[in-house]
Amino acid sequence: MSPEIGSEMDKIAIRRALISVYDKTGLEDLVRGLHDAGVVLVSTGGSAALIESLGLPVTKVEDLTGFPECLDGRVKTLHPRVHAGILADRRLESHVQQLAELEVEPFDLVVSNLYPFTATVMSGATPDECVEQIDIGGPSMVRAAAKNHPSVAIVTSPDAYADVLAAVAAGGFTLAERRALASAAFVHTATYDVHVASWMGNVLTDTSDGSGFPAWVGATWDRASVLRYGENPHQAAALYTNGFQPAPGLAQGRQLHGKEMSYNNYIDADAAHRAAYDHGDQPTVAIIKHANPCGIAVGSDIADAHRKAHACDPVSAYGGIIATNRPVTRELAEQVKDVFTEVIVAPSFDADALEVLTAKKNLRLMEVAAPGVGGVETRPISGGLLMQHRDAINAEGKDADGNATGDDPAHWRLVSGEPADEATLADLTFAWRAIRAVKSNAILLASGGASVGVGMGQVNRVDSCNLAVTRAGERAAGAVAASDAFFPFADGPQILIDAGVRAIVAPGGSIRDEEVIAAAQAAGVTTYFTGTRHFAH
Repeated sequence: MSPEIGSEMDKIAIRRALISVYDKTGLEDLVRGLHDAGVVLVSTGGSAALIESLGLPVTKVEDLTGFPECLDGRVKTLHPRVHAGILADRRLESHVQQLAELEVEPFDLVVSNLYPFTATVMSGATPDECVEQIDIGGPSMVRAAAKNHPSVAIVTSPDAYADVLAAVAAGGFTLAERRALASAAFVHTATYDVHVASWMGNVLTDTSDGSGFPAWVGATWDRASVLRYGENPHQAAALYTNGFQPAPGLAQGRQLHGKEMSYNNYIDADAAHRAAYDHGDQPTVAIIKHANPCGIAVGSDIADAHRKAHACDPVSAYGGIIATNRPVTRELAEQVKDVFTEVIVAPSFDADALEVLTAKKNLRLMEVAAPGVGGVETRPISGGLLMQHRDAINAEGKDADGNATGDDPAHWRLVSGEPADEATLADLTFAWRAIRAVKSNAILLASGGASVGVGMGQVNRVDSCNLAVTRAGERAAGAVAASDAFFPFADGPQILIDAGVRAIVAPGGSIRDEEVIAAAQAAGVTTYFTGTRHFAH
């Protein structure tokens, strides 16, 4: 009868260990502890040198195999005396007998982590330098030990070294523990292989189709937390972080206070976080509700920006999410404390601001670094995945290659009215950058560096114009307007003109552009076409 999984009976005492690591964090304490417990150490290269430097006995792999490391270290552990000792299933008498006949001693523990391929790529190293960091022997040992977890424990992370020493003292890992270690090991090698394959496909392979998109895409994701529920209470949900090449973002943020983040909190907070960084060096606040802005504004400081953003739509701001691109100050905290807010996302919080905000028991405070620039984003569809370059607003109006885009007012085309004065052009520029954060069809009215009316998510542009004007009320008179895409007819801009809008910025490109231009010219309204669209579906 087999011993019960997880019982004392399925433990395997750790008497012999193979140590081969690139990352030597914590290695000194580990090998000292193993030696003190009577564990025989076998090791390779730099790991063996470190063990020797500590005055501890160690068998070098070349002494075990009778074959020297060669080809600049490319070959050292790929040998039957190593892999037979890892792969022998000691539950099988035939395997035990073969080990004895071959005079191969089994390993009870393998400690290995891999060459720093990811770090090497991110350092800007040459292709040849990156290729040299593609580990061969390491993954082979890790996978072998993980496959044979009924007989061997595999450890790939220095974070587990304390558990190793505890297990040695307790008579070994249980089968359940060895299975968990094996699972982590396969994640370790899978993540590594995905990054290597992605790099090979993206950097070294000429796709020849000129699309710029790889023919194969792989990713690994680590579960960071299980959420209370999804968009609705009957939907389960969890948060995952990128398993390789992590970039700073909301998922890597640090929650300082408040209830656990919900699925919807993350969706809205991500939209708010991105919107807060669309306006260059200007202190900016975005207030988001259901992935759309209740208000966006720039100001002389972050508290001023918040006052202006909140004034756009105070009713909708109730229960919204606030994001800033500056540290939250006490002044801002005092303004927020009496307004029901779900989340505040900021690069940091001043100590006195935290004193004010943490008095609100449920208010979530998220400390999140500035979002990365450029890159791609994906969206699942049934049976597949869509990928596109992010629609990023560059403060200098340039794309990822440094080329000027329609986000640079210097490249706008004046199609009606007089050239905008400095203040009007500043508002048009603000409105144009803010419109990226609004779901299509989108119209945004702005004045004084702040949104004053937003029409979003409508199925026609006329309704968006009406909604923006209605929400702005009297503030529409003298404001400027931005449209995320061209006006298909003159009826949309006519609504804005009738409300008193003094200037308009839009992409242009409709077959009826001349009708749109004629309506603006008849009213003497300054109008610019950017040649760039900012749809957000």
